[in-house]
Amino acid sequence: MGNERTDFDASQTINLKDALEERYLSYALTTIMHRALPDVRDGLKPVHRRILYGMRLLKLDPKAGFKKCARVVGDVMGKYHPHGDAAIYDALVRLAQDFSVRYPMVDGQGNFGNIDGDSAAAMRYTEARMTDVAIRLLDGLDENAIDFRETYDGLDKEPVVLPGAFPNLLANGSTGIAVGMATSIPPHNAYELCNACLHLIKEPDATTEELLTHVKGPDFPTGGVIVNDQGSIVEAYKTGRGSFRTRAKWHKEEGPRGTYNIVVTQIPYQVQKSRLIEKIAELLTARKLPLLDDVQDESAEDIRLVLVPRSKTVDPELLMASLFKLTDLESRFSLNMNVLSGGVVPKVMGLKDVLQEWLDHQKDVLVRRSNHRLEQIRHRMEVLEGYLAAYLNIDEVIRIIREEDDAKAELIRAFELTDVQAEAILNMRLRSLRKLEEIEIRAEHDKLSKERDSLEAMLASPAKLWKRVAKNIGEIAKAYGPETEIGKRRSQFGTANDRDLEDIQQAMIEKEPITVLVSEKGWIRAMKGHAQDVSNVSFKQGDALKLSFHAETTSKLLVFTTGGKFFTLGADKLPGGRGHGEPIRLMVDMDEAQDILTVFPHDPERKLLLTTTDARGFIVKEGDVVANTRKGKQVLNVSAPEEAKLCIPAHGDQVAVIGDNRKLLVFPLAQIAEMTRGRGVRLQRYRDGGIADAKVFKSEDGLSWHDSSGRTFTRTMDDLVDWLGDRGQAGRLPPNGFPRTNKFGGNSL
Repeated sequence: MGNERTDFDASQTINLKDALEERYLSYALTTIMHRALPDVRDGLKPVHRRILYGMRLLKLDPKAGFKKCARVVGDVMGKYHPHGDAAIYDALVRLAQDFSVRYPMVDGQGNFGNIDGDSAAAMRYTEARMTDVAIRLLDGLDENAIDFRETYDGLDKEPVVLPGAFPNLLANGSTGIAVGMATSIPPHNAYELCNACLHLIKEPDATTEELLTHVKGPDFPTGGVIVNDQGSIVEAYKTGRGSFRTRAKWHKEEGPRGTYNIVVTQIPYQVQKSRLIEKIAELLTARKLPLLDDVQDESAEDIRLVLVPRSKTVDPELLMASLFKLTDLESRFSLNMNVLSGGVVPKVMGLKDVLQEWLDHQKDVLVRRSNHRLEQIRHRMEVLEGYLAAYLNIDEVIRIIREEDDAKAELIRAFELTDVQAEAILNMRLRSLRKLEEIEIRAEHDKLSKERDSLEAMLASPAKLWKRVAKNIGEIAKAYGPETEIGKRRSQFGTANDRDLEDIQQAMIEKEPITVLVSEKGWIRAMKGHAQDVSNVSFKQGDALKLSFHAETTSKLLVFTTGGKFFTLGADKLPGGRGHGEPIRLMVDMDEAQDILTVFPHDPERKLLLTTTDARGFIVKEGDVVANTRKGKQVLNVSAPEEAKLCIPAHGDQVAVIGDNRKLLVFPLAQIAEMTRGRGVRLQRYRDGGIADAKVFKSEDGLSWHDSSGRTFTRTMDDLVDWLGDRGQAGRLPPNGFPRTNKFGGNSL
């Protein structure tokens, strides 16, 4: 479309895409630099910087009286920050909340909100003044330590950045969302930061790992326990990106007759206590926390949440693990050190870079303040030298002032004075004449000379500059050391001791005895109690009982199919015994062409022998067959027309295998491979037919089987000598009395 003027009016045609890009880029830059991202040098966003500068001009020092917050907000909004008063007041309130910022910069009087999420009183009711931290950030503002720029209306000036003698960026942290980028920095311990900076001054090539011997990690205002491993902490501080898992701090409080309560004394940073309690109460009502009976808030000045367990037998570690999984008693705080480097360039910086840039800023501030002081000293020394000349010739000076038309020019000519010296003499009050003693003038001159020489020597030596910076940092470390109330570390470090979600869910199920029934057509249900007689249980027409067994509601049930797959069912989720149950096929994703071979309660200590119809098989640990999804777990590989045939306990040292051809073979169990998945090895060889049954037994117990009338027969290893062989042989006809069904019986899991 181009930039062109039409003949009929003065309007300009522009490309909409270009116009939008230009305006959005302008908005994005403004948001990034003047609203959302903090400056790495003083750790402040513009709104916070303007609030502190406004409070300084109102002379709200820590020892001065309080002034209404409305006065502060009005000044800041009118002079420096052309935005809504609510936004400015919210920022001011947060600077005063000891649960929001680690080292408050505003000392508030009145209702400034609380950790329950209640908002502060209106600004007309609250009062404020600065804290020592704010004073340290502003120290040097009148000594040409930093540059000033014009305010938005051009009528005033504001600081581009504060001198920032306190390591505020990391000490208080910062969060903000700009356009296309965000920042998230947790608070840290100022004493640890100072020690890391002192180490960095001594060892400029120090690694992040070395700095982390001083900076242990975040130090949240609300305390809590950080459960990250050291490796992830190092990586986060190296790259400037990561996250920190923080858990509530709790302890067990013993009660009468073996009972106990859990008392939470610290909660994660930026978690509202009232919302946390509501969430726990909601989960209790929804019966998702069966280990917990009640939650009580007994907080006053300090946090005290009392968690009452369902019974005294509940494991407190398991109860807390379930709460950490389901509530904000554990939360993550992300680390994304996206800051304005030099106040201009937004970039993600690691710990070392952030500390180094703050140190460089402190050095620049020191140089500028020292040069400013030098100018003052030189000016004062020049004036003193003029005073000395006037003192030595006081009568002549008085005569010149009284008689000469141009006294200033005559003084300069007569005593070889500078313009500054002559002006100072002329501006002297008469009452000062009695103080003009030569000794006092010379003493002050000598003192200033020494200070000047000291400053010039320091400015000429980088080593001396860094020594002075280190001294200043040492003073901060002393003021906010671990022995002070505000300086001692609040957040502790611990290990996560993560419990498997399965363990937690299992613990949440109330343990009750059940009898599981599985029908021929694959329907399953659970009757309460351990029923002894299930012969009178009814089934759908054409269906009958396939198997039944005793279990608990906490049991896992394993389902083995003809396709060689295992599925896992939770016994607590089975339909009750009043109806006919539900088809297992609908509870898991089971292939329509496959049938259920067996169902049994899971025993993680047990081993199983799995075989196919053509007598291939292997040993597998039962813990390796548990499926975590509805799709199940393929364990025994089968190729059509072969199918999975047997799943029996492998407890013993000998295996007896009998085929459809009624040939029996006994061989050592050690000859069968132990695997987690596969086709297995040949157990017995047949000309036709397949495997009928198998049994694993101990040599000392002998081989037992049951006949149709329930009698038990046992043969010792000596009796079985004719059937002993190696895996893969054909075997021979079984001993007299072996059932015609070719089944050993009593092989259930």
